[in-house]
Amino acid sequence: MAWIFTPRANTVARVAALGLLAMPVLGVGSLWLYARSPLAQNMRQPVPQPVQFDHRHHAGDEAIDCRYCHNTVEVSPSAGYPSVSTCLNCHAQVWNQSPLLEPVRQAFFADRPIPWRRVHDLPDFVYFNHSIHVRKGVGCVTCHGRVDLMPSVTQAHPLSMGWCLECHRDPAPHLRPLSALTSMRWERRPEDPSPEELVRRLDVLPRTDCTTCHR
Repeated sequence: MAWIFTPRANTVARVAALGLLAMPVLGVGSLWLYARSPLAQNMRQPVPQPVQFDHRHHAGDEAIDCRYCHNTVEVSPSAGYPSVSTCLNCHAQVWNQSPLLEPVRQAFFADRPIPWRRVHDLPDFVYFNHSIHVRKGVGCVTCHGRVDLMPSVTQAHPLSMGWCLECHRDPAPHLRPLSALTSMRWERRPEDPSPEELVRRLDVLPRTDCTTCHR
């Protein structure tokens, strides 16, 4: 009597069984990798804005301080968006006929704000306060990257819970003198306070409990 299954069938069965067992592991691993990928974390994804604003020119070439446009960063949870009047403080005289500034002129004459779109958009269940971070010596570039090299601002870091906790657990390497908060090119000099000295001077006591960010 002939065998129903050939010896080769045993090998096929083993491979199929291993494949079935590996599928859940591969599936979970793929999801884990995707969740930590730049695509899932919205990193390096340009966000279209109503006005073509080149940070390379404004923050880089002209070295305009971040706080000129984001003028509530030191006193409010939100850094704030530039108002129409802020833009026209310069552009009423400079490039005031440029077609690129037509949305600004329209907003001014219509007495309405420019509808800027948020780039660093944290989930609604996350609370973040800009003012406490800058008052404790966390520079703009630490979280936002080198915006002076970005034609269109994109998210440079994951802004994940793990990324934030890493800094909260060891803040010293990320601190700088308050006079250098908005500098994109700052590097620590021998005469600058050490990271440990800045922790002491600025009374840096970061919290890591859940209610710090989830309120």
